[in-house]
Amino acid sequence: MDRRTTAWYSHNLGMEMPLVAYGHAGFPLLMFPTAAADYLEYERFLLVDAIKELIEAGRVRAYSINSVNRYSLLNDKASPQLKAELLTRYDRYILEEVLPLIRNDAGANARPITTGASLGAFLSANAYFRHPDLFGGVIAMSGSYDIRSYLKGYTDDNVYFNNPADYLRNLNDDYYLPTLRRAQNIYVVSGQGAYEAPERSRDLSGILSAKGIPHKLELWGHDVNHDWPWWRRMLPYYLGRII
Repeated sequence: MDRRTTAWYSHNLGMEMPLVAYGHAGFPLLMFPTAAADYLEYERFLLVDAIKELIEAGRVRAYSINSVNRYSLLNDKASPQLKAELLTRYDRYILEEVLPLIRNDAGANARPITTGASLGAFLSANAYFRHPDLFGGVIAMSGSYDIRSYLKGYTDDNVYFNNPADYLRNLNDDYYLPTLRRAQNIYVVSGQGAYEAPERSRDLSGILSAKGIPHKLELWGHDVNHDWPWWRRMLPYYLGRII
């Protein structure tokens, strides 16, 4: 399996941001890490191995990046204002720095699928729902899609436009809403076992349904915990349905 790492100083984030790419051909997949983890997390926890067959067959090329969660949502010393601002800067990093790299590999019109587990599910969903014209879908596993609990009641435009529970509920325009209503690859997935919160996926599904946005809400069994063995089963299963 082809594996390439790179890093550069992000002008949007003011820090060096590494990236690892797997594969030589196929549909691009952009992976967002959980919690405060790094770009190699999915390799360490064998999620990349779980999709290795698809990668080696040239059906998927995967890109895994760092998040800013440790400086943003999970940073108790940061102000809510800074937490939200960092999410907006992270969004620009994805659009202005990561997406061009992917398109250089996969083609100028490539629209990657986004994915992540736990807090990575939020990041992947936020990237997709903010930019459904630039991404081809989302596989969000075991996520929460309302960030207000991290922000102590603070709100501003950066909070609003990085909170899918807010901006999707109020979406009513002539471009993004019609684009989302044509979507084919939105998967909102959760287990119902230990440490899972399936009601958060149900909440997002309810918002999408109210807006007429087609999606699949799939709740796995009560034995399915918030843990790596299940995410290693989920991701290849849903990729197989997409590609």
